[in-house]
Amino acid sequence: MLNISQLQAGIEREVRMAQADNSRKDNRWSLQGMTALVTGGTKGIGYAIIEELAGLRARIHTCSRTEADLNKCLLDWEAKGFQVTGSVCDVSSQAQREKLINTVSSEFGGKLNILCLDSGAMLMRRHLWLL
Repeated sequence: MLNISQLQAGIEREVRMAQADNSRKDNRWSLQGMTALVTGGTKGIGYAIIEELAGLRARIHTCSRTEADLNKCLLDWEAKGFQVTGSVCDVSSQAQREKLINTVSSEFGGKLNILCLDSGAMLMRRHLWLL
């Protein structure tokens, strides 16, 4: 049977190992100084991509069609200390895509290291809908 001091020593050892593991991972996989654009970043896979990239210290810009979703996510990421900015953009609109590119270019000083196109879109000819 374990006594309290043995249990506490075991917990402290596990915490030290986890901290050492995390520091090695962060140093080895750091994206500090890198920039990323993730479209469709407020939900699903795009959200997970942002969480991972931001956790590795990348600076990220994302976009969403809905301002409410975007603002909620930006507040969550800010609370986590992540460097994420965003803008409202419907990527099916050429004008909005061009505005997004100009925003990202200005924000990152023309430097973009990572591009994740994760917006959901389905392009189908009208006659195929009837099949």
